[in-house]
Amino acid sequence: MAQHCKSTVEAPSPGATLAATPHERASGFRASLALLTILIAACSGPGNGMARQVETSDAEQVAPPEGPLAFRGAQGFGAVSAGGRGGRIIPVTTLDDSGPGSLRACIEADGPRVCVFRVSGVIRYTTAPPRIRNPFITIAGQTAPGGGITLAHAGGEAGATPLVVKQSHDVVIRHLRVRPDRIGNNRGGEDAITIEQSERVIIDHVSASWARDELINGHAQNDAITISNSIFAWAIPRHDKCALLGSDPTGRQTLSFIGNLCAHSGDRNPDINFMPGSCVEIFGNVFYNARSEFAEVWETYGGSPVALVGNSFIAGPDTSSSAVGIVRQTIGSTGEGSAYLRGNGFIGSFVHIDRSLDAIVRPQPPCPFSHSPRPAAEAYAAVLASAGAFPRDALDEQVVGEVAARRGSLASQPGTIPAIASGTPYPDADGDGMDDDWERANGTDPAMSDPWLDADGDGVANLEQFLDDLSDRLIRENGPTGGAQ
Repeated sequence: MAQHCKSTVEAPSPGATLAATPHERASGFRASLALLTILIAACSGPGNGMARQVETSDAEQVAPPEGPLAFRGAQGFGAVSAGGRGGRIIPVTTLDDSGPGSLRACIEADGPRVCVFRVSGVIRYTTAPPRIRNPFITIAGQTAPGGGITLAHAGGEAGATPLVVKQSHDVVIRHLRVRPDRIGNNRGGEDAITIEQSERVIIDHVSASWARDELINGHAQNDAITISNSIFAWAIPRHDKCALLGSDPTGRQTLSFIGNLCAHSGDRNPDINFMPGSCVEIFGNVFYNARSEFAEVWETYGGSPVALVGNSFIAGPDTSSSAVGIVRQTIGSTGEGSAYLRGNGFIGSFVHIDRSLDAIVRPQPPCPFSHSPRPAAEAYAAVLASAGAFPRDALDEQVVGEVAARRGSLASQPGTIPAIASGTPYPDADGDGMDDDWERANGTDPAMSDPWLDADGDGVANLEQFLDDLSDRLIRENGPTGGAQ
């Protein structure tokens, strides 16, 4: 009989978490980290399936992708995506569906390009949303003033996945929200984010909710994909799925799912379905309040090879006692998968590691890691502090508070997009995408367009350094540790 572990420690209320000062919230997260470390140790006996996890990392090797990083701190198999490096700087100056200055115009432009935002608010597609087909693009959501950018659609015939990367490569997307708050005509085509037939793609610090299919979906033959530091919450029943990482592959793939939060979705937290020879790493994520299944290792295409390291699987109010933390799915199996498990933490009364894993657990990873994963407790704290698009909106604040408090519930229908502050765009007299004040402070010329020069000689272009600094500042000033002493 499967055994369970149930925490009886009372967590703070969501209201207290969200209303706290930055210093109080920082203290709360530190306390939550300490509590999680204790609970992981208490809930890690052999009866909970922990005997199926290896205890040391001796068999692990790390072989990072070669080449310049897409941005400071980029990780995973997609870390060296070129994005729009060296290309045009295209300002997004309107929230309109299309036309000059629209995000669609930047997406559909040819050649390397960086989309920077001079507006904030909701971009609601009233016609079929654009597809990112032309390669070499960076969408820098961190440049938006005020409360940032949210993508949505108008429902009905326009109600398709708002953010799609299709038959493309070298795509970098950061600090966007995708919240389809209206119902379309085709549930099967209503993800929040889809990556299809593409390679060298990074989705980082993105927030998504209310998809009627998957919140994020990998389809067909992708490769060198990173999905990192993002929040995926409240998929819509009866197909409430967090992440379908692979479907209908035709060959080997590499994919990294790192430091994300999946919350309040019934299953596919995440769904892992790849061909033999693939390298799939699921590192340092927080999976919360699944109804029936958390991680699912499928064998439809010959058997998925996967490494799950340093993740936290946490029961919530909707999690059934028969729910499973990590399970092998053999429906339609065409070959045996392989699973490497180390340092995953489980909290709550559910089946932590199903006995179905016994036949496919391996003592070594299926391939070298792209980077060294964090321990589960450290990763948990980082996810709650800094995952998602910044500045966080009320929905991201809510779901993070609910994870910390072990509260909240699955959704029954889309909600309302929170108000987004307008703000004032930073000054950029020469139109090179960089804040004039930042340029003066960092040795570049605010009167000359110099995004791809390297003023300090560190090997990183001026614009890329600015975008990195801006992302870091948004997280530092708006996260739970912002302003803490």
